[in-house]
Parts: sequence; C-alpha cells; structure tokens
Amino acid sequence: MSRIYLPWSASKAQLKEAEDARRQRLDIVKALSWGQLSRRDLLKMGLFTSAGLLAPIRGFSPFASAQVLNTIPTGAPPSPMFGVRPFTQPMARFDVLPRMGMDALTPAPTALANQTMQPVHESLGGGFGPIEGRPPGPMWAHQQFDRFAPQVAVEATQRGAMSNEIYSPGVASDKNCGIDPAGVCRPCFHPDLPDQHESAFWTFNGTVPPKLLIGRYGEPILFRHHNGLPADVAANGGFGRHTISTHEHNGHHGAENDGFTGAFFFPNQFYDYHYPIVLAGWSSMNVNATDIMASSPADNGGLNKVAGDWHETMSTHWFHDHMFSFTAQNVYKGNAGMFNLYSGLDRGAEDIDDGVNLRLPSGRASVTGKSWGNLDYDVNLMLADKAWDQDGQMYFDIFDFDGFLGDQMTVNLAHKPYFEVERRKYRFRILNASVSRFFKVALSDGSPMIQIANDGNLFPHPVTLTELDEQGIAERYDIVIDFSRYKIGDKVHMVNLCEHENGKKPAKDLPLSKALSGASLDPCVGRFLEFRIIRDPAQPDISQVPDTMIPNPDLSRIPIARERTFEFGTGGTQTSTNPVAAFSGQWGIKTDNDGPMLNADYARISAAPKPGTREIWTLKNAGGGWDHPIHIHFEEGQVLARNGKLSNVPSWERGRKDVYRLRPSGTITITMQFRDFGGTFMEHCHNTVHEDNAMLVRWDINGNPQPLPTPIPTPQGVTLIDPDDILPTAR
Repeated sequence: MSRIYLPWSASKAQLKEAEDARRQRLDIVKALSWGQLSRRDLLKMGLFTSAGLLAPIRGFSPFASAQVLNTIPTGAPPSPMFGVRPFTQPMARFDVLPRMGMDALTPAPTALANQTMQPVHESLGGGFGPIEGRPPGPMWAHQQFDRFAPQVAVEATQRGAMSNEIYSPGVASDKNCGIDPAGVCRPCFHPDLPDQHESAFWTFNGTVPPKLLIGRYGEPILFRHHNGLPADVAANGGFGRHTISTHEHNGHHGAENDGFTGAFFFPNQFYDYHYPIVLAGWSSMNVNATDIMASSPADNGGLNKVAGDWHETMSTHWFHDHMFSFTAQNVYKGNAGMFNLYSGLDRGAEDIDDGVNLRLPSGRASVTGKSWGNLDYDVNLMLADKAWDQDGQMYFDIFDFDGFLGDQMTVNLAHKPYFEVERRKYRFRILNASVSRFFKVALSDGSPMIQIANDGNLFPHPVTLTELDEQGIAERYDIVIDFSRYKIGDKVHMVNLCEHENGKKPAKDLPLSKALSGASLDPCVGRFLEFRIIRDPAQPDISQVPDTMIPNPDLSRIPIARERTFEFGTGGTQTSTNPVAAFSGQWGIKTDNDGPMLNADYARISAAPKPGTREIWTLKNAGGGWDHPIHIHFEEGQVLARNGKLSNVPSWERGRKDVYRLRPSGTITITMQFRDFGGTFMEHCHNTVHEDNAMLVRWDINGNPQPLPTPIPTPQGVTLIDPDDILPTAR
C-alpha cells in the first residue's frame, strides 16, 4: 500500500529529504499559481510527465527512488502538531452572517450590473474599471428581479486571515461548548497551533469559524460579496488565485447568480448575487400559491404560502468559490460556507405543531422567541482534511492531478475538536468540503444514526444506518443522533471509515474496529469528532423524525424531450485556443459519444436543454481507477438507475440529489426538469482537482435562437464574446 504522507515513524533522513523536496517544489507551485508558468511549460521542460505528474527527478520527491511517485499525491512530511493532542478544544459552531435591511447596502443593488467606474490597482493593469464584477447588459441582469425583489441584505468580504472579534453563533454559549462569543477567535486550527498568515488562509470576512447564511422561502436575499484579496497575484502564499466566483451550490435561480466559473471578479470589486429562494416549478404549478404545503415560516408562528412544487423543498446548501481552474485551491484556502433554508415543512421550531411542520430537532420557539431557524439542536458540520508546513501554515501541492489529500482532519476548521451535547436528539448537517477526500461516517460505539436528507433534500422516508454511505466531495448528509441512550459523562466519537491511498478514489472502507485501531496508514481514518454528553435537556425532547417527510415529485406525466450521455475520464484533448476560457489538462468529458473526450472550455456549449422540458442524462465513468462525484448545477435530479438498474440504487439515493458519485467503472442515470430561469450553467467533477484540470462542461438553457455569449472578465471590465464552439449535441 502506498502512503499519502510519510509516517511519523519515518527516519529523520527521510523526513528531511521530504521537507527539502517540498521546499524545492514550492517555487514551481508558486510560478504556476502566479501564472508565470503553465503546465504545458513544465511538460516541455521535462518536469511533468504526460500523465500530469511531477517527473521522478531526484530532489523533487523523496519517493522517486522507490518508484512509487505515481501513487503519492504529495510526497510531504506529516503536518507538525506542535504538541497538540486530539479532542482538546471545543468545536465552535458556524458564525451566522448578519441579515440586514436593504438600506444597509451602498450603492443600492440594481437589476443590471453596476458599471460605476473606479481606479484599478497598478498590479491589475491600472486605469479604470467597474465597481461590480458581474458582466454588464441584459444577458447577465438579475432574472425576475422585480418579481422577487430582495428583502434581506447580507454582505461579506473575501480576505486574508484575521482574528474574529464579532462572532455570532446564533445560540447561547451553553449550546456552544461554553464559548464566549465576545472573545476573540484566532485564525488557527487549534489554540496551540500557529495563526494562519493572511496569505495562507482566505475566508469569508477573513475569520473563523466558517460562515452560515440563513434564509427562508419567499424572502429573497441579496448577497453582496466583496473581493478584499490582494491585488498582487503573487501575495497568495504559493497557491490560490485572487479572482473569485461564488457558487450557491444547488440554488434554484438564474445563471447570473450561480457562480459561473467564467464570471469571476477581481480585488476591490463586488458581485451582487440575487437569491430569490423559490420553490422549483413556481412558474408552472401552484402558481397562485394555494397549497399550504408550499409555504414559508412567518414571524408570528404562522405560514406564508409560496408558489411552486412543495416536493422540491430544500434545506441544506453551501456556497464556495468556482474560479476557473483554481476552485480546489481557493476552496481549500477557506472559500466555503453553509446555507440553511427554512420552509413550512422544515421551519426550525420543533414545538410548532401546525400539521405542516415536520418538527425535526432544532429548538423551541417558546424558549428562544424565534418562530423559525432555531439552531440549538441543529448543528452544521463542515468536514475537511488539511495539511500544513513546518511553520504551521496551510500547505497545498498541485503536482498530482488525481487529487490532493491532507493528513489532518478538521471539523468547522478546527482540528479534531469536541462538542458538548445534551441527552436528546440532535440534527447534524454534514458537508464534505474537502478537495478530493471521501468520508464514511460511523459512531465509535456502532450505534445507529438516522439519515434524513441527502444533498440538502429531505428524504421521502428516513433511513436508519450504523454506517453512512461514502460521502463524496460537496455532498451533504443530514442525520439525527439520539444522545438520550447515553449517560451523563459518556463520550462517543464520529469516526471516518473511508481509507485513501491516493486522490483518485477511496481505496476501501474499513470495519469500525480496524478504523479505531490506528493501524491504517491513512492519517485521516479514525476518530475525528468527540461528543461529550454533559446534561439532561432543560425541557423534554419533543422533536420528531416522521416516517414520511417529502415525497419525490411525480414526473411520470412529463414527456422526455431528450436523452444525453456524459462520459468522464482521462486523456482529454483541447480543441480551443481561447487564452482565458480554455484549459488543457489530464481530465475531460465526452458528450453523447460524439467526438473526442474534451478538456474544459467554458466558452464551448456542450448541451442546450429547451426551457420547460424534461431530459434523462446518463453519467458514465470511463475507467475503474478513479471515482468522480459529479455535480450538475441549477436543477436537482432523481436517480433512475445505477449500472442500468433501479435495484442498484440504495434507499438513501432515492430522494432528490445534485451530486452523483459514479463509482469505479460505474454509470448513473438521472432525470431532470429545466424550468423557471435560464442562462449558462455547468456540469463537472467535484473532486475539484479533477474539475480544475479540465473535467468541466458548460450547458445552457436558452429560449432564444441565438447562443448565449461568454464573459471574458478583466479588472477594466467584462467583454462578451461569441461561443468558441457549439457541439452538435447542443444544436
């Protein structure tokens, strides 16, 4: 078995050689991240193999002499721990972004991009450019902006690491491990680890814990995202790009608000994202908002009816960077948050019994005074593996395009923390925010968990499991754990059973006993979060997990307009010479078996579903040596088959989804509708290293005869060009 990182038992000579190699590679990594070199340049120089791996030149990798470089993603020494032991710090809950009135935003948002000019920093070419980085003109104007006029303003700035002196967890300190919100949250993974430098760690507002956006159906949000990153592209600690595009993952809104990979914006600009927060189908069913099941929680404890299909109600989203060819590096640096959506069905107030509310674990409105969105017993968990160098600064190596794996587990950007719970039911919204790592979660005592949602969608029926399924990158699993079965003073741990040997795919899932033994060579296998049962709840637990939650939409009467096949594999080729929108890499996607497997070009249209139609898409893995979690933007799908059979689809995949794990050599067949909004969207592998190395396609929903233009951003303004190519499958 190959080793992801050298083990702690490695000799001093091996560790020194690995650290020397890492430092020697750093200059090449920096040159790549700054745009001074391309991967094609490195190939010509003999530093990369044709497979996209660092050539086995002695001095660049301590594994070169062992001839196992092709299975080592990093060749790095273990991340130094500075004496830190696991489960010695509390897990801070997410930092809730303030919800403000629209008058808090200056200038006021507009349907068209704000083209007011400002000076551009000399590092970005000087001159003048617009204050908003959204592409100009009607094609990128906010769709339905007047109909769904924003009612809530949320503002955040992407910037380098800094201390958090305004922490808002949304709960009292006794529900947050006693953490004093008035204290300072340092930008570090543990109080005994070094603070991250501002060039190493780029988060929302530059702070930890991660940020939580809260919204409810029928109350549109205007999210203004400022780019406060350095104008100098080289001020990045060696990886990451200072241009960003914010993807609200699984959001049902126009493409101009989707975080399209080519709609990135520059330092000192902002981008206004309009999130209408509507039920899918609002334009074609329940248009008069008469169905009480399609509803939103009112402040007075009642319900406000909304248009659309209540079977499409969503609950747990997240948002992250989608910068073209730099998504992995930017998300790894901290560009990721979560988004809880509340509805009449899932209102976050377990004591309101109105015949619609499912009363899932959350908190009591009668105790908090909040008729919705209570977080007392509703906890967001962001799982991500990280690595740091000998100075304790975040480390990322882009040499292996199969995928980057860290050697340290974090939860909510804290290294192996503990969390205090009461003897009652809790809901945990688990996000896999890693770059390439899959997880498989169990409890250390083998006791059951109830999975209630997948990818933010409540299941038709809950599923009781002692081990969750493998969780691919970007998937969300909502689970309920009943801690009443434990005694005060007990401890139980979340455990990762999924072992990796490299970034291509999971190597195997371990039995619980072996994962707990510490025998795995994968340093992220084993316990990663400790639950401490500290008291009985002050009020009886009245929360529920109903046998029936949200049935799937019935699509049987909607005709199938078209079937498509997308094949994901290696050996992609590039047919475009567009210097901004095209990229040559190891990975590619073939559409409808027509032509070669192509590298990403976000100015190439690979599919164009017609508005108001339903299609069936089959996603195919071209090889058995890897796995791909595929994300399709904008519309959710229902899984019809795995490897050609519905019987291969487990119960926890029979709800609605937006990320589809292909499994080695596997296929998955899904069906989707295309409604309500239009524009330019994407489909890609969410192993973001694969995505960044050309496993991405663009597809459009366009009711016009002319193809949609492509944005080409610069600090001085965005130009719109004709598509580089339109595949026959998109015509």
